[in-house]
Amino acid sequence: MRRRGVRASAIACRATACAAAPLAALATSCVVSAADAPSPAYPAGFASFQANCAVCHGPGGAGVPALAPPLLTQTVRFGASPEGRRQLALTVLYGMIGDITVEDKHYNFQMPEFTRLDDATLAATLNFVVFDLGHAPADVKPLTAAEIAAERTHAVDGTAVREHRKSVVAAAAP
Repeated sequence: MRRRGVRASAIACRATACAAAPLAALATSCVVSAADAPSPAYPAGFASFQANCAVCHGPGGAGVPALAPPLLTQTVRFGASPEGRRQLALTVLYGMIGDITVEDKHYNFQMPEFTRLDDATLAATLNFVVFDLGHAPADVKPLTAAEIAAERTHAVDGTAVREHRKSVVAAAAP
């Protein structure tokens, strides 16, 4: 369907928000034309991100003020180290609960867990964030389903994920 030159399938975001979103977040809206949107390197990750993550983190991963942090800088740094990659896997598998600071902004939220999604989907989603949104350098290797599967065998809760994150953030600081 075409509307003023914009393909409906290319609309990258919609006016939605998490149940916990403040009313200001409900005003989120944007339109991306097919000509402006490059094809993602991880299309399955794009689809999963839009279905599961964009509602809180925004369609481009830039975050939603007072709700969820941006995913564009720390995820790239995390993707470059073994413990950071572990943190990414833990976060999507088991969620995260509590206070964190990202790019000098404070967030206190409860990210849901996504254990219902298979390992390949979670790896593709993380790769979409790290490479398509975060533009990680070529020396960063894509995350694998095996990395997700390895963390799935060590179930933790969202508070433990946040605690692990503290050491990863300190080690990944620029």
